[in-house]
Amino acid sequence: MALSQEERDKLKKLVRDAIEGVLFGKECGPVELTEILKEKCGAFVTIKNCGALRGCIGYVRGYLPLHETVKEMAIQAAFNDPRFDPVNKEEWKDIDFEISVLTPMKKIEDISEIEVGVHGIYIEKGVHSGLLLPQVATEQNWDRIAFLEYTCYKAGLPKDAWKSKDTDIYIFSADVF
Repeated sequence: MALSQEERDKLKKLVRDAIEGVLFGKECGPVELTEILKEKCGAFVTIKNCGALRGCIGYVRGYLPLHETVKEMAIQAAFNDPRFDPVNKEEWKDIDFEISVLTPMKKIEDISEIEVGVHGIYIEKGVHSGLLLPQVATEQNWDRIAFLEYTCYKAGLPKDAWKSKDTDIYIFSADVF
């Protein structure tokens, strides 16, 4: 999925309007939708305060049209990420956000297929699952093994769970802006 700069700008405005709608009671203006913005697609919204993670929530798979996913995930990341207190009015001026639009997941059998900085990882084992976006490994300066271990940790699994035959590993890419 190749988003134009105009479509990226529309999604960024949608995130800002959605969060300000909750914080300040502002109305979200209408968004002129392109066909790509109507496609069902997984996406995450990451909220940062002065560069520090403040919230990150998304859909791994495309359940809703992209524009609806981004709007909903913006609100969830800002106000309902269980790891953080809700964003408040006083800190809004210091908040930045990032949108990650995901490609479909691809199940892999060989970890050599994972390209650090290109792929994100989604791991499933039993009732446990965890996902890390492609940019996380780069930001943390991780190699492939560290990336797998931290994804297992996020899933609530032992760090070497990725080696187990009953662990499913998926890769995906993201358009991050």
